[in-house]
Amino acid sequence: MWKLLRKISQNLIVAIPLMMLGGFAYGLLADPRWLKSMIIPFTFLMVYPMMVTLKIKKVFEGGDVKAQMLTQIINFAVVPFVAYGFGMYFFSDRPYMALGLLLAGLVPTSGMTISWTGFAKGNMSAAVKMTVIGLICGSLATPFFVKALMGATIEINLTSVMKQIFFIVFLPMTLGYATQRIMVARYGQEDFQKFIGPKFPPLSTLGVLGIVFVALALKARTIASAPEVLVGILVPLLILYAFNYILSTIIGRTFLPRGDAIALVYGSVMRNLSIALAIAINAFGPQGSDAALVIAMAYIIQVQSAAWYVKYTSSVFGPAPVKASQTA
Repeated sequence: MWKLLRKISQNLIVAIPLMMLGGFAYGLLADPRWLKSMIIPFTFLMVYPMMVTLKIKKVFEGGDVKAQMLTQIINFAVVPFVAYGFGMYFFSDRPYMALGLLLAGLVPTSGMTISWTGFAKGNMSAAVKMTVIGLICGSLATPFFVKALMGATIEINLTSVMKQIFFIVFLPMTLGYATQRIMVARYGQEDFQKFIGPKFPPLSTLGVLGIVFVALALKARTIASAPEVLVGILVPLLILYAFNYILSTIIGRTFLPRGDAIALVYGSVMRNLSIALAIAINAFGPQGSDAALVIAMAYIIQVQSAAWYVKYTSSVFGPAPVKASQTA
């Protein structure tokens, strides 16, 4: 089972589109309304395992201060406002789709930030810090960004959004960290890192795929009646991700050493779409399915683009330095 889950996690490029197609087919052939009852279980399954392996203590380690500051400036002073602007332009008559684009640009970093930074031979320690800082800051800031930017367009219950973020992010984070401490106390840090910890992230993948399935199933008949909607969603998403890659690449090359620059790219471009999707579905009622559709489509672009960027990392930032042991 664990091998299968790991294989699925390593092949999200294929798994997510297949699950979207499955959800779409189910939504056309059956009544998908009962799937709403699966949103909370899938959300917990998606978030809790990520928190078990989150290295919160890394935030308090020194080093790479410039990379951390530049990343958070991009994440909170630039990208949300660009996402909002694109949303207002492309979805002027579909405010909840504009909300989806905003949410996709609001919660930075995910476990994939660390993974892709490692694949590209970037600074893993910096990526871990970016993930923790981005997750906490993004979760705290999201209700206020949404209220300030979208409050005049759609009805937003700030208390409801904050409540959902508590249950979606901070409760699983607390339980996950408690689980981590219990496991480490019982089995030791080395065994936890080698044998126990790696089993949790693939479980998160099941939650992601479940939420994507539900999101597409709930919107299947809307999509079938107006397939051009998907093209209308993909265009602003592609532009938003292209903007983010170009901006972070330029800033990374200009101000940071290679390893930190790669961490900055993945620490700003990789958004926590799982949490954004859970917020859209749980906090905004039936209309939130429009926002969820936008975020579900963002998964495809995010995973595909991250894989392609790894292939061209050496061309953009130069080859990774060779360790002394490899040259001896």
